[in-house]
Amino acid sequence: MSSTPSIDAGTGMTRTEIRASTSLASIFALRMLGLFLILPVFSVHAKSLPGGNNATLVGLAMGIYGLTQSFGQIPFGIASDKYGRKRVIIIGLVLFALGSFIAAAADDIVWVIIGRAVQGAGAISAAVTAFIADSTREEHRTKAMAMVGGSIGLTFAGSLVAAPLLYQAIGMGGIFALTGSLSVLAILVVIYLVPVAPPLPPGRVTIREVLANGELMRLNYGVFALHLTQMAMFVVVPSALIQSGHLPLAEHWKIYLPVVLLSFVLMLPPIFIAEKHGKSKQVFIAAIVLLLFVQIGMGVLFAQAQASWIWLLALLLAFFIAFNILEASQPSLVSRIAPPAGKGVALGVYNTLQALGLFCGGVLGGWLTQHFGGASVFILGAGLTVVWLIIAANMQNLPRRSSVQAALV
Repeated sequence: MSSTPSIDAGTGMTRTEIRASTSLASIFALRMLGLFLILPVFSVHAKSLPGGNNATLVGLAMGIYGLTQSFGQIPFGIASDKYGRKRVIIIGLVLFALGSFIAAAADDIVWVIIGRAVQGAGAISAAVTAFIADSTREEHRTKAMAMVGGSIGLTFAGSLVAAPLLYQAIGMGGIFALTGSLSVLAILVVIYLVPVAPPLPPGRVTIREVLANGELMRLNYGVFALHLTQMAMFVVVPSALIQSGHLPLAEHWKIYLPVVLLSFVLMLPPIFIAEKHGKSKQVFIAAIVLLLFVQIGMGVLFAQAQASWIWLLALLLAFFIAFNILEASQPSLVSRIAPPAGKGVALGVYNTLQALGLFCGGVLGGWLTQHFGGASVFILGAGLTVVWLIIAANMQNLPRRSSVQAALV
């Protein structure tokens, strides 16, 4: 394919492919760091801010990042096709840094919302993932996209562990300032470490064609449901850890660290089976079923006056396993299903739905918690997951990596 390095097929990833994949995945992870670092602590911290007792505003502050992301994903993706991937990614990182510093200086919930909105305006996800697709051959693209998914999972896990410790050491303003500073550093990574993008493949694929592709739309709904559920869940989980386990916020890492590390160990065998033995559909469906079990179990726990500490830990472990599998799988599946000339558009639509899920999860999670209690958040999550399970039941089972190219060309 014209979009991939011109080297012999059948070899391992080249240095250029590895360099592009790892450097771009790290930039993608940085963008998600700005979102994930606030999840374990912000709903508790917000109570110290003017206006922070309003759960709806707290949810808006958490979710508006996703709303502004959703507005920018497709335009940024199109601009990267026209003006170049690197230029667009740098502009997005500048906006991300600016929003981080605004939020760092905020002294009430409204300014936090404004800062988060500007952060989200740096919608570089589609440009980054399209850049990776441009820079890798088809037989290695799944591996490269899995690096992106894995970077998101690792960032999520690391944030849950690090955020309480950082909050204790430097406060919420310090966390925002740190993410802004890292964004500035990421600009240097783009300029000096990310290799030059290869020529784009010929042809043009429209948004209408992407929306008409049933296989892509299954994945688009899935990423929307997954991130809505994730964001809504962490509107209520930190307070539950404090109330049920009598564990101060600064010590939540003692829960997240062992649970997250164990979840990564347990997710590896399913990922191996999916990639090596052509069982991507079976593993994907199993992860959705596990996510549904978590939502039902959490709903039952939060409906009780006092949530069981042991069950809460078990369900958190199950959630991380399901989330990591799904988050690592879906970008790879999009890149394999989308036509070569339409990867930027397809990934733009995909990332738009991801961002909308983040926004809706924050807003709906806060609103439901304020008006109907924490259990209602998981009723919503269970309903969305049931729909996802029905939609995914008829998805295409992609062949093993060794035969992907023959199947798609």
